[in-house]
Formats: sequence, C-alpha cells, structure tokens
Amino acid sequence: MGSLSRHSIDLNADLGEEVTDDSALLAVVTSANVACGYHAGSAAIMRAVCAEAARLGVAVGAQVSYDDRTGFGRVARDVPHDVLRDQVADQVGTLAEIAAAAGTPVRYVKPHGALYHRVIVDEEQAAAVLAGSGDLPVLGMPGAFLRLAEGGGRPVFHEGFPDRSYTPEGRLLPRTEPGALVEDEAGIVAQALALAAEVESLCLHGDSPGAVEHARAVRAALEAGGLLLRPFV
Repeated sequence: MGSLSRHSIDLNADLGEEVTDDSALLAVVTSANVACGYHAGSAAIMRAVCAEAARLGVAVGAQVSYDDRTGFGRVARDVPHDVLRDQVADQVGTLAEIAAAAGTPVRYVKPHGALYHRVIVDEEQAAAVLAGSGDLPVLGMPGAFLRLAEGGGRPVFHEGFPDRSYTPEGRLLPRTEPGALVEDEAGIVAQALALAAEVESLCLHGDSPGAVEHARAVRAALEAGGLLLRPFV
C-alpha cells in the first residue's frame, strides 16, 4: 500500500479521451490518468492535458490500454506478453516525452478498461504491463497487478470508484449489468465518503453523464469532511 495519510485523499479521473471535459475536470482532480492514444487521445490532446496539469499541480499518470480505439479499450483481448509489454512501453514513452516537454513527469501507471480488469486476475498480462512501464508506481484494485508490483518493490496504491457499483466479491459490476453506473449525485458522494477510509485514491469517470458536477460535489464533500485533497504520489 502507499503511504498517503488517512487525513489526505487523491481524486483522479480519466482524461484526454476526446469525450471528457478535460479543462473542467483538471480544476477539480488531483491526479489525471491521461489516455496515451491506444484507446483514445492524440499527441495534441496529451500536450494540452499535460500543460494544464503542470500549471495546476495535478499529477500525470499513464492510462495504458489494449490497442483498441474502436472499442474504446473496453473489449477483452488476448495479447501475447511481449506484444503487450511493447505496447505499454510505447504508450508510457509517448506520454513521458510529451509530459516532460510540458514540465511535468509521468508519476504512475494505471491500466484502462478491459486491460484494467484483466490484470486483476491474469498474472501474465499483469506482468506484461509492469514490464512495459519501468519502475512507475501503480494504481489499481487488489489482484495480480498490485500483488506483482508490490513483490517487485514498486509503490502500490489502491483506488475506489464512487460512481460504480460493486459485486459482493469487491469487483466492479460489469457495465453490461443493470445498475453498474451510480448516476445520482447523492449516491456518488455517499460512496466516495465511505471509500475514502479504505483507499488512497478515488476515481471518477470523466465520460460519465454529469461527470464535472459529480466531481465538484465529491471534492466539496471530502473537504467538508476534513480531508486534504492531494496527489497520492
């Protein structure tokens, strides 16, 4: 686990995905999971997000994905270890170069979509993502990815999802299931407050309806609860 104080919490969002209000969300969050072009985004979008993140002091993370723009990275794929390793390295390297030019480093890696869920249970895919991302700290949910990262001496940070429903086993309810998305603001805020006692970072999906308003409400509630909002790494 990371060492973020229980009096502090990070608020992250997936940005640079072409369907997100990047400027508005960057004014609220403390960490930005930046799409690296494989499921969404472009060099121009990455440059804009990194420049604004650097200006605001928002931490930049590499949001790596399967090579799947058509399915927005949410389609399960079987990719050989070496291919996935190289794809992740390409994404991290591209974002790192752009971020450095904007005056900020890439500070962590977080898989996106189908890859995010796959590495929780698939050690080979998890190992490929880790091999392709150097020694960056990792952000995710409990499972193979975090376990292997921690075993390799890398900083590990847990996140929770205020705008998603969970299964009894603690996994996210698949988006194909009814009620997978928590859409009412009061429910999102309540879940954020509950999760804040258990994780280092809270993720709000930037492509969800009302994402900006929900993010503002969550931040206000966390601060009203006495929590300091700051990057987890």
